[in-house]
Amino acid sequence: MEKLRGFEPIFDENSRVLVLGSFPSVKSRQAEFYYGNRQNRFWKVLSEAFCEIEPLTVEDKIRLCLQHNVAIWDIVASCRITGSMDADIKDYELVDLQQVLKKAKIQKILCNGAMSYKLTLTVYDGDLPIYKLPSTSPANVRFDKSVWFAHLR
Repeated sequence: MEKLRGFEPIFDENSRVLVLGSFPSVKSRQAEFYYGNRQNRFWKVLSEAFCEIEPLTVEDKIRLCLQHNVAIWDIVASCRITGSMDADIKDYELVDLQQVLKKAKIQKILCNGAMSYKLTLTVYDGDLPIYKLPSTSPANVRFDKSVWFAHLR
């Protein structure tokens, strides 16, 4: 099985919040963009937090993020994986967070789920606060959007 690569980060110099997922799901890899599974709550939560219409196109998703100073990326740069579960991520390499942190005005890091949080703690030792948020994955039956709203606003 060959190693798969994740996506490039979405950000600009005004980004203030960095949301880190773990690695793109099968459906995201097929859609070639972040949170491509329509059952994933990410775009719904982000749009609701900022009182916007839920974006459907990649262009609208990027606009939503940049307009509200949100950067998105995944902590795993490449790995071997079958399926979409974080537990299936093997032989991984992590991203260099400095690619975003040096160019943007990031004030906090929001980790989308436990795996993202765990891996982020292994590579980031700076002063920014890091928050473990409930995964927006449809597999997370205990999802609580109010936690996301509190950290995004």
